[in-house]
Amino acid sequence: MTQAASGTTQSRKPDTPPGHRPGFRRRRPMTAARRASRAGLAFVSPTFLVVLVVVVLPIAWTVLLAFQHARLVDIQGMGLFGNWTWDNFAQVFDSAGFWSSLTTTLVYTAGSTAGSILLGLVAALALRRPFRGRGLLRAAMLLPYVAPVVAVAFVWEVALSPQYGIVNDWGRRLFGWDDPIAFLSTRAYEVSFLGAHFDVPLALLTVIAFECWRYFPFAFLFILARLQAVPDTLEEAAKVDGATPTQRFRHILLPQLMPVVALLCVLRFIMTFNKFDDVYLLTGGGSGTDVAAVRVYDFLTARYDVGAASAQALVLAVVLMLLLGVYFKFFAHKVQEES
Repeated sequence: MTQAASGTTQSRKPDTPPGHRPGFRRRRPMTAARRASRAGLAFVSPTFLVVLVVVVLPIAWTVLLAFQHARLVDIQGMGLFGNWTWDNFAQVFDSAGFWSSLTTTLVYTAGSTAGSILLGLVAALALRRPFRGRGLLRAAMLLPYVAPVVAVAFVWEVALSPQYGIVNDWGRRLFGWDDPIAFLSTRAYEVSFLGAHFDVPLALLTVIAFECWRYFPFAFLFILARLQAVPDTLEEAAKVDGATPTQRFRHILLPQLMPVVALLCVLRFIMTFNKFDDVYLLTGGGSGTDVAAVRVYDFLTARYDVGAASAQALVLAVVLMLLLGVYFKFFAHKVQEES
């Protein structure tokens, strides 16, 4: 027995640690970098799932519907892939009013973007310096942006009403208007200036004015935050050198604000280009305010054509991608360098 035990002891390799089984590799110890990577993936996974379900899958489904014959009544029985066709895009491009609605959308978007940023710049410059009640005024500036769009649209409709609106009442008293003006239902209003007569797209201009008023606080917050970061010593030195307020704004403040203004132009252009609720609540898309987003809604609800609505939405997405490409090509590097 002693010899058998000694033989057994000699048969075991001295280099094999106790408890080690042949065929199994020892797990390498977890490094700090791998632990940080796994923790990051664990934190990002819920956000990724939400974006996948809420954003990616609806966009992919819209792209698939844009190339299929899809009616609203048949949407439940449709498969994932149907008969591919370009008829939806042909219907969109050949439909009456498509190009005019695209022009209206560009005018509406450009006017609203420029107006809201200009109003935000003026408000930020006016409320930059401390004075008594500045905090209250700054808070009041945010009311158009935070108020429900249904409520503010109803207020504008009542104020601009030709029957009982306060704007027409002031116009008759102060400016001597003979007849009330239907601001939200007049496609073209004839205006005389220096003996010349021309038509003004009154309803479209009214909607643009509403958009400027409602969203200028968005630009106001961005511009005011940038103004607060500008050192006071720059303006004080310019004032000592005899620079006027206009010169100080042109040569000191405006270069500091250009990156923020460029970013605001892109953000507001994209947001306004997709706007639907403001225009629909005010005019319903009539009287020359038929923007592209309202046409998508009409394709979906009036014609029950899901495929054509998806095709037009895809066209708008392509236009926005082109606008983003223009921004990143001409403005992004400048914003990155100056910020």
